[in-house]
Amino acid sequence: MSSLFRGVITFVAGVASFYMMLWLVGALILPENTPPSIRLLLSVAAAVFVGRGVWQRTSRASAGFASAVVTGGFAVGGIGFCAGFFGPMILAPQANQGPMLGIFITGPLGFLVGAIGGGLRWWSRQQDVRR
Repeated sequence: MSSLFRGVITFVAGVASFYMMLWLVGALILPENTPPSIRLLLSVAAAVFVGRGVWQRTSRASAGFASAVVTGGFAVGGIGFCAGFFGPMILAPQANQGPMLGIFITGPLGFLVGAIGGGLRWWSRQQDVRR
């Protein structure tokens, strides 16, 4: 896999995990009086952890089935989340519920589609190796 493509996937997954942690965990799960610096620190830590994991997993030439499914899910899920989260903010800034599209619909659906695609990609590569 090319370094440019790996970098794009890593960046998108990192941004998606940062905002998912910031908005979901930071706003809904942590207590209301939690300092913003703690929320920001947790979000940055999640983004670095996910970005590092995606970068390492995409460097391997032949990954196992679970690794292919998880990497595909996070890559496409991150792209779906970013498109659904930032798209409504750009296209319809007056809509106050726009980012919820990325959180509840396009992110999870992107993860499922990416996981299925990752599994199918692994399966097709295994079929090519056996021939």
